[in-house]
This record gives sequence, structure tokens and C-alpha cells, in this order.
Amino acid sequence: MTVTKMSWRPQYRSSKFRNVYGKVANREHCFDGVPITKNVHDNHFCAVNARFLAIVTESAGGGSFLVIPLEQTGRIEPNYPKVCGHQGHVLDIKWNPFIDNIIASCSEDTSVRIWEIPEGGLKRNMTVALLELHGHSRRVGLVEWHPTTNNILLSAGYDYKVLIWNLDVGEPVKMIDCHSDVILCMSFNTDGSLLTTTCKDKKLRVIEPRSGRVLQEANCKNHRVNRVVYLGNMKRLLTTGVSRWNTRQIALWDQEDLSMPLIEEEIDGLSGLLFPFYDADTHMLYLAGKGDGNIRYYEVSTEKPYLSYLMEFRSPAPQKGLGVMPKHGLDVSACEVFRFYKLVTLKGLIEPISMIVPRRSDSYQEDIYPMTPGTEPALTPDEWLGGINRDPVLMSLKEGYKKSSKVVFKAPIREKKSIVVNGIDLLENVPPRTENELLRMFFRQQDEIRRLKEELIQKDIRLRQLQLELNNLRNSSKNC
Repeated sequence: MTVTKMSWRPQYRSSKFRNVYGKVANREHCFDGVPITKNVHDNHFCAVNARFLAIVTESAGGGSFLVIPLEQTGRIEPNYPKVCGHQGHVLDIKWNPFIDNIIASCSEDTSVRIWEIPEGGLKRNMTVALLELHGHSRRVGLVEWHPTTNNILLSAGYDYKVLIWNLDVGEPVKMIDCHSDVILCMSFNTDGSLLTTTCKDKKLRVIEPRSGRVLQEANCKNHRVNRVVYLGNMKRLLTTGVSRWNTRQIALWDQEDLSMPLIEEEIDGLSGLLFPFYDADTHMLYLAGKGDGNIRYYEVSTEKPYLSYLMEFRSPAPQKGLGVMPKHGLDVSACEVFRFYKLVTLKGLIEPISMIVPRRSDSYQEDIYPMTPGTEPALTPDEWLGGINRDPVLMSLKEGYKKSSKVVFKAPIREKKSIVVNGIDLLENVPPRTENELLRMFFRQQDEIRRLKEELIQKDIRLRQLQLELNNLRNSSKNC
């Protein structure tokens, strides 16, 4: 197969998305004063849904993230309540696609945790998770919810393993153990029957997640893959990575034949990671560079040339990561087809960027808003684990985008487990991983030792008093 090179010559073709433009929200509609994490891990550190915005924050010892109601724009107070139960830095956060107040987080403390955000947001710091999931032996870098099944969550750790969790029982039900290095990215296809991963071992894999079987594998020597995304129902994958000349590059693949990419193209000579985002409703692909302020966008088709360059949104402020609003949270009256939440670390700013199709009519534009995956799951965990595949339950943005999901998360009731080694419960006492964490643990233990000593002294005094009373009773009985 020959690799097709894309042409950057302007192609005058009919497209309803040819004039899509990016619009930055006014300053009063941004989120200011947010202590965005300085962690260099290549993740977005941001997650958004129709109700809340979550951002991983900088914290001294342990890990935390903010959860802000979307209507609460403007300056965020320094003492704003946080979710701060992790004992190591938080590396990834993702909202449940079917329950809009349930969020998953993973951390350097080797755990995955499920949190339930109260109605109206946090009023005080949240330290106790709804569910704590322990199964990885090293830090956990990625979490991903299943796109059509409720309560199925995937986590990828630095132990090179992917665990599939059934949150109905709070246990891992499958371990995918086919990677030989750190997993960089995971992406599901539309119905969640296939999982694709990129790995530090320079391989791109298509995996059947329930069996863990690798269906296709590409050894990317000339295109070092970093990120991958499924292109809807096209049976295509798009990867971003680095060429042999250390330039940023994209490649398009057929999921059923990864022997060679269909096309590959160099983007530019910058060093920041390229994050790909795909909108299956408009068939638009967005490429955002970490460390620069540009977002390029393309239209994707099944015929050659496959990718058609549309335009580029430019901004002088560099982005650390980007959150993406689900379709049912967009403003359809403004013909908004995509919305980013851009993290500007230097300014402590979260900046919404709306991608808008210019239209003169104020009526609902059905041609740019087809039926889209909604907030109802298509399968239960047992159905999916039993081998059933089902497409997402679709909704209309004209009628149903304000409907709330009826799904409720119920944490499983289970006995507390322990792994005791030399009298220490390893699940209760996660070993410190940073100097700050070690100091915090040391001072906490010193306080506990002091408290126990005082308690021991009080009990010793009480014991002596009881002995004296007992002696008095004996003496009085003898005298009688």
C-alpha cells in the first residue's frame, strides 16, 4: 500500500462547515483565579459536562481538583472547596457520560476513585470518595468511561495494564495485559466493542476489550504515535505523533489493516503534543497543540483525500489542556457545534472557545444537528460483559437537550478488604511518594503517637484510682 501525502493547496469544495470560526467567551464568562496544576503529565487536567467544570489544581501534598458549576463564572476564590481525597497528584479526571454529578479520577497514589458531587456544587472540601478502586501496582495515568454502557470504567496504569471495572460491584472484571510499556492514550469506537491504544513501545493496537485479544497492531517506527481517536463509524483511526525528523505529524489508519497508514502528513516543527478531537455529528476533526494557542480543524470523509483542511483558530495564549463540552450542553440557538474549555496556566484562566457555523436564520438548524448520543445508557454492565454490543441511544438537540438523565449511581455495598504485611494494612497505608507527602505522614503519625500517650496516661491514672477504691472496699469489709 502506498502512503498518500495530503495537499495543503486550498480546495474549493462545497461544505457547510467551510466558514466555521472560533469565538472566545467574554472575560466575565471565563473562570479566573484557578490554580491550575503545573504537572507535566500529558493529559488535559480538565473535564466538563452540561452542569460542571472540573480542573486539576496545584496542591501541596496529595492531589486535588476543583468542581465549579458552569453558571459560576468570574473569579474563583482562593479558598474555594476542592475534591482532595487522593494522596498523590491527580493525573486524569472524566465525567460519567450518563450521570452528570459522578466523576472518576486517578492518581499517583495507585488508586481510581469515584466521586458524587452534590447538587449545586461543593460547599466544603470533599475527602471521602463514593468508591475507591485499588488494583494497579503503580500510578494510574488514564481513566475512560464506556460510551454506551453504564458503570463500566477503564483505567490504565504505569504497571502497563488496563483494568476494566464494573462499578455495580466495585471490582475489576478484566485485565488487558498486552502492552510492554506505558499506555499513552485509549479510545473506544462508537458502540464500545473495540478499544484502540497508543503505547510508549511505539505500537498502535486495536483490542477486543472483553477478551483482551489484540486484533490489529502497527509498529510505528517512522510515526511515533502519541494520541489516537476513533473517527466515528468510519472504521478509521487518526493518530498524532512525531516523525523521524521530530516534526509533529498526523496519520490516518484503517482499523482492519494497520500495516500502513492511509495518509500521513507533517503539521509543523513545534515540539508540543497534538491533541485530536473528533465530532462524529459534523465529521470535523480538531487538532490542538499543547503549549501553543492554535486549533486547526478539518472535515473528514471516507473518500480521498480523506482530510480537507478548513481553517485555523489562533490565539497568543498557550494551552495546557482542553476540556470538551458534550453535545447536549451546546448553545444550538447560536449554531455552536463544538466548545472547548482552554486551560491557560500562566493566567490561572479557563477560557471557553465556541466553534460556530455562521447562519443568518434564528431557527433550529437541523442539517448541522443530527440525532446525537444522549444521556441514557444502551446497556447494563452484565449485558456488555456478556458479549452484547449496542449503538448509543440517540437524542434530538431540538427537543431533548434539556432533559436530565434518569440514571442514578448506587455504590456497591461490600466488606472492607485488607492486605496485611508485617502488621500494616497496605490498602489503608499507601506508601508516600513525595517528600511533602512523607512529611505530612510523619507529622500525622507524631500527632497520633502524642494522642495515644496522653490517652495511656489518663487510663493509667484511672487504673490507680480504681485500685485505691478497691483497696478501700477491702479494708472496710475487714473492719466490719
